This record gives sequence, C-alpha cells and structure tokens, in this order.
Amino acid sequence: MRKTLALLTVLALLGACSKEKEVEQPAELVDFSARWSVSEAWRVGMGGGDEVMRLGLAPVRDGGTVYLAGHDGDVTAVDAETGRSAWRTDVKLRLSAGPGVGEGLVVVGSPEGDIVALDATDGSERWRVRLLGEILARPAVGRSSVLVHTVDGRVHALRAADGTSAWIYEQQVPRLSLRGTAPPVIDGDAALCAFDNGKVAALGLSDGELLWSATVSAPSGRTELARLVDIDSAVQVAGDDVFVVGFQGRLAMLARESGQIWWARDLSSYRGLALGDDALYVSTDQGAVVAVSRRDGTELWRQDALRLRRLSGPAVDGDAVVVGDFEGYLHFLDRASGEMLARTRAGGDSISNSPLVVNGTVIVQDDGGRVSAYQARPRG
Repeated sequence: MRKTLALLTVLALLGACSKEKEVEQPAELVDFSARWSVSEAWRVGMGGGDEVMRLGLAPVRDGGTVYLAGHDGDVTAVDAETGRSAWRTDVKLRLSAGPGVGEGLVVVGSPEGDIVALDATDGSERWRVRLLGEILARPAVGRSSVLVHTVDGRVHALRAADGTSAWIYEQQVPRLSLRGTAPPVIDGDAALCAFDNGKVAALGLSDGELLWSATVSAPSGRTELARLVDIDSAVQVAGDDVFVVGFQGRLAMLARESGQIWWARDLSSYRGLALGDDALYVSTDQGAVVAVSRRDGTELWRQDALRLRRLSGPAVDGDAVVVGDFEGYLHFLDRASGEMLARTRAGGDSISNSPLVVNGTVIVQDDGGRVSAYQARPRG
C-alpha cells in the first residue's frame, strides 16, 4: 500500500538518523535596519483554521481579479487593488486545492476527489464531478480542458464544458512519498506535469499522448526515506526552457520540445521556484533562499538567515524576492544580493504557498485561511 508522509514527519525522521547531533531549531529572527517599508492594503478571511495541511489552496489572478478558496468551502473573487468582493460562493465541501482559473471557470478540488467548476463572472456552479484520488494540487484550466493531478499519480483531463473525462495519464508512485502533488501546467498544446518519482512528462493536451518524459532525479539510498525524490511544485516555463526542482533531488533546466536536460545541480526543495529575468529563486528544504543563473545554474547568492523556518515558495516583487515562513512572517530580500530588505507578519499561522504578486501588491494566504495584501516600497 502506498504511504504518504507529512513533510514535518519526514524532516524529523531524517534528522533522527543522526543520533549524535541534537535536533536543530529554526533560526530566530534578528532585528535589522529595514531598507523598505511594508504597508497592508487589505485583508480577507477565508476560514478553515483547523490543523489540516492544505497544500493546494493559494490565490490566483486573472487580469485585475484575484480568486480565493478556503478550506471551509468558500470561493470568492476580489479586486486585486482593494480586496472588495465581486461574489462569494459556498460549494459545501472541504477544499484542499485551487482555485484554478481559465475558460471562464474557477475550479476547486476536495480531499475526497471532488472537482467543482464555477462561473468566473458570478460564482454560479457550472458542474461538479468526483474523481478517484485525493486532490492536493491546483487544477490547470485552459484550451477547453481542466487538468487535475491526484495523489495516486494520475493526471485527469476533463472537458471544460461539462467535466466529462477526455483522457487519463498515469505515472508510477513510490511506496512512500511526501503529502503533496505538483500542479499541472498548460503550455500551448501541451500539458506539463511533475511526479513523485522524480520525473517530468509532457502530454498532448487534446489526447494525453506522451510527448516526452525526463527523469530529473533518480531515487538513491538504502531506505525509503532516503529515496524520496518528490517533485511537488509546478514546473516553470520560459520560452523554450522548462525549470523544475524536487525534494532531495535536483534543480534543472529542460528543453521544452524534447525534455533534454541542459543543466542540473543538486538542490532540494518541496516548495518550488520563481523566475526572474536572468535568475531563478529557490526556497530550499533547509530554509535557504538561493538565486542561480537561468543560463547555466551557477549560484549567484544564498541567504541562510531563515534556516529551518519552513519557507514558502518564493515570488518576485520588482527588485525583491518574497517568501513566507512557519510563523506567518513575510520576508523581502534584495533580488540582486539576497540581503534582507523588510519583514512583516501576516498572522500567526504558517504560510505554505508562494505569495502572489499583482502589479506591485503581494497577496498571501496563510494556512489559517487569512488572505493579506501588502505593498512594499524603498524607504524615502
């Protein structure tokens, strides 16, 4: 039987493998002279503050509108600048993934495999279906298709018009994996998705035909824990390049047309990466924020002041890189050097998912369902 482990359990078990060392505690935050000021623009409550890992709930934008989903079942559309709600719908389900937006739809998923599609203009329900498999990754919507990655290693393509099944693609899932899955990405006529076995696959969007498959990280080690190579974050596409990073694996650049690996370097992350003009920014599993060259993977800088603070994935906000941590803090780092620019606290709950940046406004949803928007600017 396949087993999934929460990340904290995995990290604790890995740390226990070395009995000679004391368990290292998360780095304490130290005061610094902030070069940027941060102000709150608006705040919205989405509910769902119980102790449930909701790895797939995060804000998403479509134009000037931001769509939000809460664990309690609420889905809402708000103005990105003001936070004013255009509509709010209760889908009467516990939610664990979404929303995904496109084709005039807002799509969310549940731990029981339910997929609900709402009309993006008014929140009215268009259709709902149930899949076999827990949903922990944001659905992808586009080109008349809704793609859903379930924890059993399947990518389901549903027709956007009515939710009927178009095709299913499956990858083998290891016996032991982290609790999470990578969101599918629609790129033109192809669908890209990463899997818990360290592979990335490109599929024909219309029929699910395998276009290519690449092994980014191969399992190694003598125990199941050591062989974990999950890729739980979405691939990032820029022109002809695909970027991907995995847990206990590698950061790599692949050719979009063939899957050929152009470069790769050892780096472990379960939250993912963000793209800059010339650099990639990665939150590692040990709490470092690392910038590497997009061209060849050369490390440009590394910030270790947030070690073991269970960072979210990063986001780029102008000249800053933004990450959240397990105590609800948002950290703004200089994009060129990695130096600390500013810090603010969104709340007391962990921030697991990457912030969303819309026209200079940083929007973040914590694990308690609180959604906060901030604007950060250089002082003076």
